[in-house]
Amino acid sequence: MGSNTLTKETDNISRGKIEDMASQIAKLQNTCEFIIVSSGAIAVAKQFVKLESKQEDIFVKQALASIGQPHLIRIYQEIFREYGLLTSQCLLSYSDFEKEESKLNISNTINVLVNNNYIPIINENDTVATDEIKFGDNDKLGALTASLLDVDLFIIATNTNGIYTKASMENGTPKTIAEVTDFTALADEVVSSKSSHGSGGMQSKIEAAQVTKGANIETWIVNGLEDNFIVNAMENKVAFTKIK
Repeated sequence: MGSNTLTKETDNISRGKIEDMASQIAKLQNTCEFIIVSSGAIAVAKQFVKLESKQEDIFVKQALASIGQPHLIRIYQEIFREYGLLTSQCLLSYSDFEKEESKLNISNTINVLVNNNYIPIINENDTVATDEIKFGDNDKLGALTASLLDVDLFIIATNTNGIYTKASMENGTPKTIAEVTDFTALADEVVSSKSSHGSGGMQSKIEAAQVTKGANIETWIVNGLEDNFIVNAMENKVAFTKIK
């Protein structure tokens, strides 16, 4: 879940969107296990504070992340609890995935949580790490987590109905690529763009999908702005991109 999806493209975190997620997870909890990788700490903080600083922009964003992260988790906890769902917080850095001991610790901890019916809510530890702030949303972090845990399915919730063909974007009638089997050809279809609140864009989602593809995990790119987006995708009721 990127910031743009969590805010529903506004300036505030959407409690309604988090409630939509909780409602779907509650419906699916008997057949699926969920791990959420969520951006949004900086977006939450901007609702409460305006920091005065002469420092570089990156330090202001890290400070905002520090302020916003507890609020973000509190919102998740409050709303998920209403649906009988238990949540936990995990803050990770990309460097954690470079050390075998750290990777084993992450895997063991998350497996204990999931096995005890807790939903891990993962975000990058932005206060000490700057990869998400500098390089683009949590798409890659999600992909690395999915790969490490050998999940069955990796869903990226974004603000489009999946990946559109370049030709359809150029003529103003976006058409979703329903299924991708030729990953090399996919790179040629991506139109470079950034999201308004997040720092990613479709390119970072393609790069994330490349990571999960290497781990033999299917990736779906789904419009998370729509209500019931997980269930509707599973039931093939909406247009989205499936990367086999």
